[in-house]
Amino acid sequence: MEYEQVRNLLLQQWKYTAGPNESKASELYHDDVVLEFPQSDEWFEGKLNQQGWRERYPAKLDFQPQEIRGSGDLWIAEGLLSYDGGEPLHYVKIMQFRGDKVARETLYFADPFPAPEWRRPWASKGPRPKRHDDLPEHVIGGN
Repeated sequence: MEYEQVRNLLLQQWKYTAGPNESKASELYHDDVVLEFPQSDEWFEGKLNQQGWRERYPAKLDFQPQEIRGSGDLWIAEGLLSYDGGEPLHYVKIMQFRGDKVARETLYFADPFPAPEWRRPWASKGPRPKRHDDLPEHVIGGN
């Protein structure tokens, strides 16, 4: 897979996930995909199981993609995600491709936290650099 292919698949998924067009969001997955949430100890086998709960998702999602990087069959997406307009969480999405579709995906989420004082002397100053200029600031899910 190439960056542009992965970017386009993810933008489509973020736009349509958690809504009536979940089948369109799920086009990037193989039928036998495995989705894992290690933090909640959940995993889902098969695109239909994943689609089933995502179609009934009870919140409005606002994705703020920040980075997509990888090569070949392994790609990672990072960003912020807000539920129903709440405070954003950080997410990391790890995707293993088989051909042009995802065969396995692992998702991690974390609340932001303040940096500890003891690291301050080594931290970079100023705003964090934008990592990709070709990613939208927001993608509202559920379309």
